[in-house]
Amino acid sequence: MKDPTTPRAPDADPDADADPASDVDPAPDADPDAAPDSEGAPVGRRLVLGVLGLGAAGVATAPYLQRGLEGFLGAVADKDPTKLTGLLPNGGGFRYYSVAASVPRRTAADYRLTVDGLVERPGSYTLDALRALPQTRVVRDVQCVTGWRVPGTAFEGVTLSALLDAAGVRPEARAIRFTCFDGTYSESLTLDQARRSDVLVCLRMQDKPLSHAHGGPVRLYVAPMYFYKSAKWLSGISLTREVRPGYWEERGYDVDAWVGRSNGRDDTPTV
Repeated sequence: MKDPTTPRAPDADPDADADPASDVDPAPDADPDAAPDSEGAPVGRRLVLGVLGLGAAGVATAPYLQRGLEGFLGAVADKDPTKLTGLLPNGGGFRYYSVAASVPRRTAADYRLTVDGLVERPGSYTLDALRALPQTRVVRDVQCVTGWRVPGTAFEGVTLSALLDAAGVRPEARAIRFTCFDGTYSESLTLDQARRSDVLVCLRMQDKPLSHAHGGPVRLYVAPMYFYKSAKWLSGISLTREVRPGYWEERGYDVDAWVGRSNGRDDTPTV
C-alpha cells in the first residue's frame, strides 16, 4: 500500500485547474555606450515606432485573445479522450481537465444542487436560488498538491455553513460527502471543516461566472486545503455519519488536505 504521506503524482493532476507560467529571465540591457557599427546597423526610427505600435496593439488585444484561448481549450478538453489538453496551460495559467470521459453541461434551466442525508429538511437549489442567497467573496492563493500555485484568486458564492443551517443538520451527522454531475468525482469534509467561513459553494471565480471548464456553474471551494478538495461540477451535498474518502483520497492522497500540513508537503499555507 502506498505511503499517504509521500504520494506519487498520478497520471492526472488531482487539482486539475491551474498551472502558473514558468519564470523567464529577461534579456540583458544593451550597452548604451557601444558604437553602432560594433553591434550591427543602427535601428531606424520607423522600425522603433513600428515595434512600439505592435506592443501597444498586443496589450490592447491580449484580454480578447486570452478569453478566446480559454474558450477554445475548454471546448476541446471536454471532447478529448486522451486528456492531453489537460497538460496545456493557457496564458491565464489555468488547465482544463476532468477524471470523467466527458462532462455534461448544466445551465440555469437544468442545474440542481441537492442537500440530503442526515438532515431535517432535505431539498434542492436551482442556480437562481443560489444566486439569490447572500454571497461571500474570498481571495486566496490556489495551491496544488503537485506543486504549482496561483496567487490571489477570487472566489465568490454561498457559504456551505448557510446551506447546512437551512437544511437542519441532525445530531448524528459528522461529515459531508460531495458528488458531482460528471458522474465520477467525489469529495468529503468533516462537519467542523465544512462550517468554516472560507468554504464556499462557489458560483464565481476571478470575478466572472464559473465557466464549464472550471467546474461551473457551481463548484466547491475549500480555501485552506489543496485544490483537489474543491470539487468541480458540484451536484450533491449529503450529510453522513463518518468521512468517506473522495476520488483522489482513494488513490493515496490525504483526506485532511491542509496546505503545508499534509501529503508530505511543506507549502506555505493559503490561509
